[in-house]
Amino acid sequence: MAAAGAGWAVYARLSDNIRADDAAAAELARHAGERPPDLVPGARDILLIGSDTRAGSGNARYGRDLGSRRSDTTILLHLAADRRSATAVSLPRDLMVRVPGCLRTDGSRGAPVFTMLNQAFELGGSACTVRTVEKLTGIRVDHHMVVDFSGFKDLVDAVDGVPVCLKEPIDDKAARLRLPAGRVTLDGEQALGYVRARESVGDGSDTERMRRQQRFLGALVTRVRGNDVLLNPLRLYAVLNAATASLTTDPGLASPVALYRLVRVLHEIPTEHVRFLTVPREPYVQDADRDQLAEPAAEKLFARLRADRPVAVADAAPEPRQGAQKGTKGHPSPAPVFTGNTAAEHGCE
Repeated sequence: MAAAGAGWAVYARLSDNIRADDAAAAELARHAGERPPDLVPGARDILLIGSDTRAGSGNARYGRDLGSRRSDTTILLHLAADRRSATAVSLPRDLMVRVPGCLRTDGSRGAPVFTMLNQAFELGGSACTVRTVEKLTGIRVDHHMVVDFSGFKDLVDAVDGVPVCLKEPIDDKAARLRLPAGRVTLDGEQALGYVRARESVGDGSDTERMRRQQRFLGALVTRVRGNDVLLNPLRLYAVLNAATASLTTDPGLASPVALYRLVRVLHEIPTEHVRFLTVPREPYVQDADRDQLAEPAAEKLFARLRADRPVAVADAAPEPRQGAQKGTKGHPSPAPVFTGNTAAEHGCE
């Protein structure tokens, strides 16, 4: 009875941590008729949103709260129906998109607007971001998660840090980050600076920043998948407690059982079959500091995800290829290959 009582207390604590995004669920239900169909019911598409809000516990230290919030990171995670592969697609925050008329926090409804992707979250929260991504990709989003700065940091600390390989040392005063070259294990604060730093790391581009985020997430997935986390009750509780404490999800994921099942799915997928890539894009024709989809490569990627077909990735080159390889004359084109990496490609050589 004591063990059962303790187990229930743990479950209740984790359940209380999670914030169910009921408002977003209601808004998405109002627009159910315009949402894309679910072509492969067994597959799952989860939208991961990293919020740059400074509101909430522990977030104010990362800058002033200017009364707005935007999605600092947006990733569409596709889990294959057979659960043998996963594909995470980064969507640039500066990608120019058509944002539908969304319900604002004050109860009013805005007009449709053509703007950067990260503004969808500011205009109408997670429901607006989900609707925008669905219109952009034609992919039905089954679930969504929103995590803030503090939650990300606590999750990394819960797994006792994440190892990464740095080709060169980092000294970024803005990110309060100073690291040597080579293999290092990042704690939560260092990891947050690592994935957010831009100008002083690499070539300073948002492309390099997204690649760095992808490599780090690959390393984090490998860390969470390890038996020293999943088979260690104390470590697993710390991970679930950290993950739930700063997490807002759709009602379908707003329980410890649902989140544990998701972690178990990731554990069963071979590491080399967890792929990370950035959606094919190019400079926006009216502003080189913004992005637009590179077609037809982007649509080829979205079509494969909609149909739950495999996505092949190749190492990112200094000048990334945008889209599919071309076949030689007289031969059919092979399956598209997109620039990216797998969860296994994060260590030092």
